[in-house]
Amino acid sequence: MLTLHDIEVLFLRRGHEQYSGEPVTQLQHALQTAALAQADGADDELVTAALLHDLGHLVHELGDDLGDSLGDNLGDNLGDNLGDTPTLRGIDDLHQFIALPFLRGLFSDRLLGAVQAHVDAKRYLCATRAGYLAALSADSQRSLLLQGGVFDAAQAADFIARPGAADAVRLRLWDDQAKSADALTPPLAHFIARASRCALC
Repeated sequence: MLTLHDIEVLFLRRGHEQYSGEPVTQLQHALQTAALAQADGADDELVTAALLHDLGHLVHELGDDLGDSLGDNLGDNLGDNLGDTPTLRGIDDLHQFIALPFLRGLFSDRLLGAVQAHVDAKRYLCATRAGYLAALSADSQRSLLLQGGVFDAAQAADFIARPGAADAVRLRLWDDQAKSADALTPPLAHFIARASRCALC
């Protein structure tokens, strides 16, 4: 399990990496998503889910043994390929699942559920919202195919009936807007403070 300090270190050490296929860094994207959630009146849990929804991109090489790797040697352990675009290589990086073991125990099931379901929320919105698919970025359209494609009617109905699906849809919509190279947001410390208010330990 990561601590809030670990999460802050991850963003500070690796947040400068390019967000795959988009004109923002990992940290810019996270902060913009969280800022949009905050502006929309979301509570601490959902704002924190917005901040952390793509944390899987930052932890995907940490492995199971965290040990002291989140200290001074964090950058060495993560490697230098976060700026790569897995979709161009036909890879679904499963980032919505990868972060969950690192966050479980620190945050609620509701928060983890929103992180996990934000990819399926894209598949749902493509099926139910006119113009949504066409408005996705090129990288997001490529990843959609790797993630299973647009839901059919039955899949869409099943998804939206799940507990937490509405949270995931809200998160997805903020996610889609959080790709501006020059957007101004509160600093990381502001959202870490909000995260501390909903942390379980």
